[in-house]
Amino acid sequence: MKLKTSVAVVGGGHAGVEAALACARLGIDTTLFSLSLDQLGNMPCNPSIGGTAKGHLVYEIDALGGEMGRAADKVTLQSRTLNLGKGAAVHSKRVQADRRKYQEVIKHTLELTENLRLLQAEVTEIITAPDGENRRVVGLRTAFGEEYECEKIIIATGTYLDSRIFVGDRAIVAGPDGSVAACALTKSLADAGLSIRRFKTGTPPRILRSSVDFSQLEIQLGEDEIIPFSADTEEQSMQAIEQFPCHIVYTNLDTHKIILDNITKSAMYSGMISGVGPRYCPSIEDKIKRFADKERHQLFLEPMGENNEELYLQGFSTSLPPDIQDKMLRTLPGFKDAVITRYAYAIEYDCADPTDLYPTLEHKRVSGLYGAGQFNGTSGYEEAASQGLIAGINAALSLKGEEPLILHRFDGYIGTLIDDLVTKGTNEPYRMMTSRSEYRLLHRQDNADARLTPYGRRVGLISDERFARFESRQQLIADEKARIEQVFARPADATSLPEGVVIPAHGASVADLLRRPEISYDDTAAIDKKRPALPRSITRTVQYDVKYAGYLRRQTAEINRQARLEEFKLPNDINYAEIGGLRIEAVQKLSKIRPVTLGQASRISGVSPADISVLLIRLGLK
Repeated sequence: MKLKTSVAVVGGGHAGVEAALACARLGIDTTLFSLSLDQLGNMPCNPSIGGTAKGHLVYEIDALGGEMGRAADKVTLQSRTLNLGKGAAVHSKRVQADRRKYQEVIKHTLELTENLRLLQAEVTEIITAPDGENRRVVGLRTAFGEEYECEKIIIATGTYLDSRIFVGDRAIVAGPDGSVAACALTKSLADAGLSIRRFKTGTPPRILRSSVDFSQLEIQLGEDEIIPFSADTEEQSMQAIEQFPCHIVYTNLDTHKIILDNITKSAMYSGMISGVGPRYCPSIEDKIKRFADKERHQLFLEPMGENNEELYLQGFSTSLPPDIQDKMLRTLPGFKDAVITRYAYAIEYDCADPTDLYPTLEHKRVSGLYGAGQFNGTSGYEEAASQGLIAGINAALSLKGEEPLILHRFDGYIGTLIDDLVTKGTNEPYRMMTSRSEYRLLHRQDNADARLTPYGRRVGLISDERFARFESRQQLIADEKARIEQVFARPADATSLPEGVVIPAHGASVADLLRRPEISYDDTAAIDKKRPALPRSITRTVQYDVKYAGYLRRQTAEINRQARLEEFKLPNDINYAEIGGLRIEAVQKLSKIRPVTLGQASRISGVSPADISVLLIRLGLK
């Protein structure tokens, strides 16, 4: 039987969810294919959303009209802003999320979305047709023998593609949490011209709550005032959340001895696993080997849900056998009688080379085929959701005959993430970090709406009502920044400020005081008695914009210089080998990546400033 759908989304994880919602909300007939509809929006690893740099991604997803932040706000068990002891650029929100409730919220949202059909089926083959020297998408087949005609396919297979789970010397054909693997699709993708590689990741054991002695653990509470991820969430409603505590525990020399004595039993060290793992989220045995001088490693015990007695031990990922997992766990303080409900495992899976993608996330040699999430070599829910949203938006815009949405590095973390993938590629599971952004002071999580909501509005994912609220918020921020420039403090007012602060004889505006590193917006309340009552999310942005104004001007000037390079478009059919003056390495790299703009070309490893000058001259771009 031959059926039709305009867009087929293959996979129902965080990338697939955002892709399907974006397409459907933009009026495109969309079908989301999932191996199990009970796994939609699943969190197979840690039960959290956000974190360092990842929180920035969630705010940006929301600003563009995505779903992750809105759903996370509804199921928050605990909220904390990380890195508060550092500068505002790296402040990152992270929430413990109720894992099952998150899935319920996501599934119900998908079910209620117009233009979207959910189908539990394994996609076993993509169907392509000749398109000049390349191929184009025309359909797909499922394991049930159904054939669908479609114009766009978004591959968001996560860690399910020909996946294997490893525990000790045992390997099982399975996806995360022991679910069904997708074993047939890889061959079809490779036959269509995709470059396939093998990556791995892992997850820690789950522990029965009643078996842990919490009196021996360090408690970690949530923050007093919660600012939501989503602009659609009432700020006041988040303050009524009854937050759950997390706990901290440390490994010790006994833990390390058990691991080292049995390390050859780990699938990571026995040679069973060939895939490349994430450098920034290593297994516990990898940590012990790589950091042999450390006597302990920090672990976090986190709740899985409000009505769930399982706990997640972050930082204790391993592929050691079950009996060894039991022994090493019980060396931890408070875990002498701990009971494991789910053993840790490593998982290996197929993914593709992201340098084969355009910045729209469409494949260069198979038109209509998009990649998103771990299929593109990334690691993390937030990275996946970001790519799914952009792939979904661009698939829909292409079908509507509209200009694509290409986010640049200077637009924010999503632009940086995608530019890194399609320009530089990755030899290991890619994780977003604040250090990857050269404009991170401008790309704070508190101003994601200012940077990206106009894009969400342009493509059609931000409603009139929400955009009006956005404009109102931006006006409040602008008005308050202007107001505090006109409110002056006298020398005698220094007694109301932190100790040691001196106000000059001629006085100082509240804005001038706020520019001092040691003074916050709240510190000036006593000398600014007529200040309006504003939400914390607004006063936070006012404080950062004023405090870092000089740095922000310099970064904006640099962005303007970089933006000019992005304006120079490079034709897709350039024969770089025919351009005299380019070095051999530059010719090879440019021919492989096929950069869309001169700016992208300048960021390719192996392409020098001299090569860029040659392109400018030879192509008449000056």
